[in-house]
Amino acid sequence: MKPSRFVLLVVAVAIGGAVVYTNHEKIGVFATTQYASLVAQYAALTKPAAPPAPPAFVMPVPVVSVTKQTLPVTLDYSARVEATDKVTLQAKVSGYLVEQHVPDGADVKQGDLLYRIDSRDYDVALEQATAQLARDTASLDYLKASLDRGADLAKGGFVSKDTFDQRASAAKQAESLLAIDRAAIRAAELNRANTEIRAPFAGRLGRSLASVGTLVGSGGTALNSLVRIDPVYVTFNPSETDLAKILKARGQGEVTAEAFVPGDEAHPKRGTLTFIDNAIDQSTGTIAVRVTIANPDVALLPGQYVRLRLHIGTEPDALMLPQVAIGSNQFGKYVYVIGEGDKVEMRPVTVGRSNGSLVSIVSGLKETDQIITGNLQKIGPGLPVKPMPQKVATAEQSNRN
Repeated sequence: MKPSRFVLLVVAVAIGGAVVYTNHEKIGVFATTQYASLVAQYAALTKPAAPPAPPAFVMPVPVVSVTKQTLPVTLDYSARVEATDKVTLQAKVSGYLVEQHVPDGADVKQGDLLYRIDSRDYDVALEQATAQLARDTASLDYLKASLDRGADLAKGGFVSKDTFDQRASAAKQAESLLAIDRAAIRAAELNRANTEIRAPFAGRLGRSLASVGTLVGSGGTALNSLVRIDPVYVTFNPSETDLAKILKARGQGEVTAEAFVPGDEAHPKRGTLTFIDNAIDQSTGTIAVRVTIANPDVALLPGQYVRLRLHIGTEPDALMLPQVAIGSNQFGKYVYVIGEGDKVEMRPVTVGRSNGSLVSIVSGLKETDQIITGNLQKIGPGLPVKPMPQKVATAEQSNRN
């Protein structure tokens, strides 16, 4: 049992007195030594006690529960936008280009006037054909009258039968000439109409290839191009393996798709599968497939590359968790879960399909597991942690910093 501070103090005072009043050298030295030892013990006992050590820091970690969802089964492809209709505007008649009615790149409706060729030569040709018809009509009238007179004379024997037959033949030839004249008039009208190049369907013009004043010919002079861009085709090339899945989905109903435009992936364009080619390309092992997508805002243009997502089914009761919780090492994918005693436990997992920020887990987890989604670089297997809702953990971490 250790002496109390009071006893040590009394003994120290007594020995100190003995040191003062003794004359014996040995007793004085011994008393002095004992006095110093007792004073040291007293000082140690009277020293304030050290405060208790603070508890060890436990890392707060955000956790989420594994959720079950019906996961859409999709196939992703790099695809290309194509126009549903595309034509090269050409002149069917020869002449000087005198007017371009709409600017390059304009959206036009079916029947809109686009270009006009000088029509004066064709106006003259129409007038000539009309005049020829009038002349031949007058000639026919005369021949018919002559034939009628010849018929009366032939009955009286004043005109020979041969002469009468000649008059009848001339009348029929005149009628044929009228038919030729009418055809010539229609041809002249068509040629004059072809001096106006109109839009065969609604779409968008490209860059003009012929300036006003150019002499264009009927040999195929290209003036411009016109494409229909609402709706559009999105064409892609799945493999033979994917083709079997696509055909199976198509057999069960309509197959839908989404096209994601680079730079605006938050607003995908939706459409339906409308075409599968009738043969596989032997050189690549793929087949041409296309989706038709409405494009009223003209966000998709022919030749543009997009990312296409084809929906071919659903996967019910898929275990989902945030992709940020997935870690990787030389053995594969893993996640940290809350184990017994709030200690970190590493679980190897097999990752499946993703859906936005979530990913499905094929194996390695149970529905009751609590998954750690933050501070992953500061923890390891076996370390104690403090599971917290993600917002609370984030706030505490910010306060600590």
